[in-house]
Amino acid sequence: VQLAESGGGLVQPGGSLRLSCVASGSTFSRFWMTWVRQAPGKGLEWVSSIYTSDGSSMYADSVKGRFTISRDNAKNTLYLQMNSLKPEDTAVYYCAADRFVIRRSTLTQYDYWGQGTQVTVSS
Repeated sequence: VQLAESGGGLVQPGGSLRLSCVASGSTFSRFWMTWVRQAPGKGLEWVSSIYTSDGSSMYADSVKGRFTISRDNAKNTLYLQMNSLKPEDTAVYYCAADRFVIRRSTLTQYDYWGQGTQVTVSS
């Protein structure tokens, strides 16, 4: 089972990016698919989660109204549309999958996780 993120990069404040996470080896049916991020020198921050079976989604207050999580089950791909980006959004973004929990203290506590993609918001 693998999760592979892509779509990160350098963007100016106020700009947009769309992250993708392709899952292979499992359909992740009845899983919580989650985006977390980690800024330099800081701990893991939960960003957003979506339940694969019914599409229920949740967001951290820091990104609510700016980020949108979605999933294409046919492509087995998770997305994070990020708009109105701010410098404080700069971090490595990871996708993770877990049967029961959306917030873990560390990345490796999730059932599955990817290698991350760097997002840098700077002028």
